[in-house]
Amino acid sequence: MPLRAIVFDFDGVIANSEPLHFRAFRAVLSDLGLAFDERDYYARFLGFDDVGVFEAVGAERGTGWTSAQVRGLVADKAVRLEALEHGASVLFPGAAEAIRRAAATVPIAIASGARGEEIRRVLDGSGLAHYFTAIVAAEDTRVSKPAPDPYLRAVELLAPVTGANLRAAECVAIEDSVWGLASARSAGLRTVGVTNTYDRSALGDADLIIASLEALDLAQLAGIWSR
Repeated sequence: MPLRAIVFDFDGVIANSEPLHFRAFRAVLSDLGLAFDERDYYARFLGFDDVGVFEAVGAERGTGWTSAQVRGLVADKAVRLEALEHGASVLFPGAAEAIRRAAATVPIAIASGARGEEIRRVLDGSGLAHYFTAIVAAEDTRVSKPAPDPYLRAVELLAPVTGANLRAAECVAIEDSVWGLASARSAGLRTVGVTNTYDRSALGDADLIIASLEALDLAQLAGIWSR
């Protein structure tokens, strides 16, 4: 079976922005008198979109936040994240080159729990946005990872440029977390785990594991189907 498309996660795969997301969450919650532990964030919340993080924290702490209040917290966090990103490159080493190599071979897309404006801000600033056929962000699906919806939507958007009858099983997802891998697998994609955030043992169900996008070998990806 040929490789017909690649779908990248964003935070933790292309952008080294998870530390900035944590700092932004912590700042918002600190202003409300709520502690937010870094180890806890990586262990329990990394797979959530912003709404999911605040809803989970609110449920645990018994805050009683309404949907409108959660939206306000998400907006506050977005402002803080943009300030933290200002003047800094957040791309992982080798990410830009890997994106260019991939896009020269097959159509590529992003399926992420990050907000669209955050993704596009980084890609526009790096001159990479035009390489992506589609960007599926947090606001583009009813539910986010680990549900399959983001990857199903990405495959749907890729289909018109890959030819008729694109199947999820002909696509590869590149992820850094167990939640993202679960999302991609449940959507029917083959999977590559990148050890930017977690070690190999946490990504053991991936079809292939690589250290970073610098190690992305398209011939190796195509060989996944022969395993």
